[in-house]
Amino acid sequence: MSAERFDAIENREKGLRRGLTSAQLTMIAIGGAIGTGLFLGSSFAISFAGPAVILSYAIGALIALLLMGCLAEMTVAHPTSGSFGAWAEFYVGPLAGYLVRYAYWSAIVFAVGTEVTAIAVYMRFWYPAVPGWVWIVGFSSILIAVNAFDVKVFGSIEYAFSTLKVTAIMVFILLGGWLLAGIGLGNYTAHGGFFPKGAWGMWVAVAVAIFSYFGIEMIAVAAGEAEDPRRAITKAYRSTVARLVLFYLLSMAIILGIVPWIESGKGQSPFVTVMARSHVPFAAGVVNFVILVAALSAMNSQLYITARMMFSLARAGYAPRQLGKLSSRGTPVAALLLSSIGIALATLLIVLFPSTSFTLMLAISMFGGLFAWMMIFVTHLYFRRAHTGKPLAFRMWGYPYASLLGAGLVAAILLTTAFTKEFRMTLAYGLPALGLFYLAWRLRRRPVYE
Repeated sequence: MSAERFDAIENREKGLRRGLTSAQLTMIAIGGAIGTGLFLGSSFAISFAGPAVILSYAIGALIALLLMGCLAEMTVAHPTSGSFGAWAEFYVGPLAGYLVRYAYWSAIVFAVGTEVTAIAVYMRFWYPAVPGWVWIVGFSSILIAVNAFDVKVFGSIEYAFSTLKVTAIMVFILLGGWLLAGIGLGNYTAHGGFFPKGAWGMWVAVAVAIFSYFGIEMIAVAAGEAEDPRRAITKAYRSTVARLVLFYLLSMAIILGIVPWIESGKGQSPFVTVMARSHVPFAAGVVNFVILVAALSAMNSQLYITARMMFSLARAGYAPRQLGKLSSRGTPVAALLLSSIGIALATLLIVLFPSTSFTLMLAISMFGGLFAWMMIFVTHLYFRRAHTGKPLAFRMWGYPYASLLGAGLVAAILLTTAFTKEFRMTLAYGLPALGLFYLAWRLRRRPVYE
């Protein structure tokens, strides 16, 4: 497989403007990963595992670390917006590239729905009488407009959002550590011990932990619009993994140390619960504002990524060619508008099923994300085999065992969802959706973009 052949894939995706700095690229990855999955989804993980959820997030961190290594190696070699979809197309086969892009696109479309659903929950803190759909429509309109401008505007806003989140989490960890020093470690073993739901509960919570880490793969997609992809990816890889692992594990440890796990996050984010217990004036309201910004930030990143993934599908001939066109600012506006359907679905669900809408959107969106992660590990095995004996600017350690371990763990999590009541919709939606994507592939094998 020659580099010239992959150049043909990169050339068909030209037109996007390289306007993202390495700092913005890092913040896009952090912005995508630090969102509702951590701030609200963590309450579900805690309910499954109790204090052992710390181990659940540690396992999730290991998988995320392995994934980032694979992504960094392949992104440095091939920086393009099609990213892991384009790599799968080239190294595994066209069908693999087609399926992973559509599965991932649909997952992030639904993930946008989890963010806007959470926004309605957060706004209830201040305005309990206002219907949730009002906030969904208002905030969504603003973020769609932001994404319709050029990538530099998006990068600057996402950098500001993510900087606020990172700063707030650091303050939360410091303040929480101070509170924990006065409380002691009793809550880690109270109410059933460290493993109140057993090893199975701890393992089930890994599924939610992985959902919390979803978004780190965005760094590979955004590299297609980075000013200096090789330097930016190498730098972002190291800083992103370190920050995420530190923030997630320390945050979980503080939450579970201060608030008994049976009370954590009832009706609101566990982060807000902790701040309410601190009795610091306005602390709960400030934290609620920060996690609102976190949800907006993650949603902003997700709209960006889904638009680029659909743009890549259109340029590959797997979607209507109109979706592969760019505005005068170099943004795929048509692909962006189509990718906003998750917002409409979330609005409908929150009106029809206000108490279960978030869990339902989370379960549905999980399949495509897990499938994409598994395919990234599989693609890396093919990628490295094709580069045997060739120099690589960035090389992941542990090949092939690290890639095999990552793929095996993700596959095990996917299988686990079939035996968990809360996540049965994951495979119930995901497998038929994959079948429909495959059927569409069989019916339409010719390119539609010229």
